[in-house]
Amino acid sequence: MDETLNDDLRDHVIVGLKPIMNYVVACMTLFNAGKTRIRIKARGRNISKAVDVVEMLRRVFMKDLVVEGIGIGTEVHHVPNGREASVSTIEIRISHP
Repeated sequence: MDETLNDDLRDHVIVGLKPIMNYVVACMTLFNAGKTRIRIKARGRNISKAVDVVEMLRRVFMKDLVVEGIGIGTEVHHVPNGREASVSTIEIRISHP
């Protein structure tokens, strides 16, 4: 698929093991590229980091940022020993006018 097409479809940031500021910069980059709405996604232990990213954006960098909604859920994964493991998930939808 065309690389520019992939960039146009990207409207989310997946929070993982990197420092919080990396994800804040990623969100700001998407907004500066013309996106008005983005989604921040995280699983498990990184959920609190996703909340920190939104709060830092809202309080420090983009005072007019709007949290449009928050979705929570659970993903079930099959671990090698045959059992199932549940992992909590969060998706925070934010917009910047």
